[in-house]
Amino acid sequence: MNLPNKLSLTRIILIPFILLFMLPIHIYGWSPVGWNNFISDYGMIIAAVLFVIASVTDLVDGKIARKYNLITNLGKFLDSLADKMLVISVLVALVDLNRISAVWVCVIILREFAVTGIRMLASAQGVVMAAKMIGKIKTVTQMIAITYLMFESILIRIFHAINSAWAVADITNVVQAIGDVLFLISIAMTIISGMDYLLKNLKYFKEKE
Repeated sequence: MNLPNKLSLTRIILIPFILLFMLPIHIYGWSPVGWNNFISDYGMIIAAVLFVIASVTDLVDGKIARKYNLITNLGKFLDSLADKMLVISVLVALVDLNRISAVWVCVIILREFAVTGIRMLASAQGVVMAAKMIGKIKTVTQMIAITYLMFESILIRIFHAINSAWAVADITNVVQAIGDVLFLISIAMTIISGMDYLLKNLKYFKEKE
């Protein structure tokens, strides 16, 4: 396995660790109080750092693959799969934390199902579709939005420390409003890129005579 593929695999391996630090543990009424208190205070910061590391591997693996001619069908598959697993897993966790609406996450998941379906149709005709630039832009906007959402709690603490006269509720509203805008931009790019994939690959929906 070449280096870009190892980086994509690393992105997948980091996912359970990100979720571990994002979400408190509750198992049939039992929960480790000490651990959950730690997660409440510091978990999201650790998870955000891990997410940034995972996001960086997404930027690096493609550049390495192109520079050293290491592009393979396995790499195309792993890169796309790792992006989807990382983004969707963290978004579902943010829904569980009541930060974002499940409706928007459903839009993202449905888009990914649609694109995966198109890829399967192309594969059946012997074509392995690599990620397109508009898809990469979509992924970057999603990762920027998610990174911001994950760092919101520390941003609120920092701004409150800088100006303690400003009510925490007001700081929270401003910080979260910025997060909402970034997230909606990523949703818009999700829809646009999905439509682009669909319209440019309608030929795969046609039955061969």
